[in-house]
Amino acid sequence: MTAEEQRALLAVALLAAFADGNKSEAEREEVKRIAANLGGQAQGLNVAALMQEVLLKRLGLPEAVAQLKSPEQRQLAYELAVCVCDADGVQSPAERQFLASLKTELGGTLDTAFEAQADGLALETDAPLAPAAAGAAVVKVDRAALDKSIFNRAVLCGALELLPQSWASVAIIPLQVKLVHGIAQAHGVSMDAGMVKEFIATAGVGLTGQYLEQFGRKLVGGLLGSVLGGLGRGVGSVGTGMVMSFATTYALGQLAVRYYGGGRQMSTALLQQTYQDLLGNARQMQQQALPQIQAQARSLDAGKVLEMVRKPLA
Repeated sequence: MTAEEQRALLAVALLAAFADGNKSEAEREEVKRIAANLGGQAQGLNVAALMQEVLLKRLGLPEAVAQLKSPEQRQLAYELAVCVCDADGVQSPAERQFLASLKTELGGTLDTAFEAQADGLALETDAPLAPAAAGAAVVKVDRAALDKSIFNRAVLCGALELLPQSWASVAIIPLQVKLVHGIAQAHGVSMDAGMVKEFIATAGVGLTGQYLEQFGRKLVGGLLGSVLGGLGRGVGSVGTGMVMSFATTYALGQLAVRYYGGGRQMSTALLQQTYQDLLGNARQMQQQALPQIQAQARSLDAGKVLEMVRKPLA
């Protein structure tokens, strides 16, 4: 894949990230930070300059799409855009309009079968979650069981990065939401999906940004390799995405245990610092967990992924 093609795909992903037009200044800064980090890994690709072109509206869909010549690359661009738009929940009208415009620009015949799976996973993020049991003044928490659930969920999210389907990464966020929700329930705290996503965002984990960073690191790091069947997964994709998904999920789970177990007394600054500390430890654990991640990936298929997203935390 040429640098021009990499640039075009990343441009489409960035345009999708800003498609809803409602990005707060904090969200803009987070995406800028991601772009700056990616710039350090790019091979002949000035990510920071590309980010500025997108933000200043100097680069639009027609210009980005024009660099994608093959049907496989155009299919990949559309799949990536759908995943970015779905990453923080149900698509907004502006995001649906953006995807319709992208489809028109791409032309030809696009395989949209994956959309039903990707959209279904995103919808689960905002699905009603069962309330915690009420009335108990003292909640007895099985910490060993929670630690096991957190580790298993982190392994699962790492394994999703190894699946060939480009929508599989979208399942990671709903699974993280359900993990945090289950931990809150275990501590007797009643929450809905919106409150869980607010907790995750306060910890400094942007939902759209998380997916964008996973994709961007693979792309500009040359990990996508050749585009095969519109899935865009090269052999090298075993790397950074798996580590980040495992580590992010594990750190979020352990952060939730500390936060809800401590009576929700952490300040925003302490919450964010604790998450960063836990993230560093989780990255170091990933190599130890690699055999479980690989074994989990071998046993997964589309049906199992959908079932796990819909199933409450055990």
